[in-house]
Amino acid sequence: MRVLAVLGGVAAAVVFFFAVIFALAASYSPEVTASRLLTSGILFVIGLAIIVGIYYISRKPKTVIQRLEVSGRMAASQIRCPNCGGSISASEIKITSGVPYVKCPYCGTTFEVTEEPKW
Repeated sequence: MRVLAVLGGVAAAVVFFFAVIFALAASYSPEVTASRLLTSGILFVIGLAIIVGIYYISRKPKTVIQRLEVSGRMAASQIRCPNCGGSISASEIKITSGVPYVKCPYCGTTFEVTEEPKW
């Protein structure tokens, strides 16, 4: 992956170099100014596209690891629907914006799963 980024950087530098050369050459010959400026613009856009492409290719996804430390013994309790009292399995819990929600398969009610205090 690192070699690809280096090669892309070299290619972008070469393309930018030729874009500058064509832009400077446009001022020396009035009869072909428009075509040289157009070529310079196209090369500049290609150089930017190479840089942006290399940036997105070389990005690495971030891995987030969360650890839970509890002070004492922990036991799972049964999740019940507050509307109908139906038993809900833990596999039906969906996390939305960091909040655990569950949809009851019996009555269709969607509710937030909360932990109630033990005292």
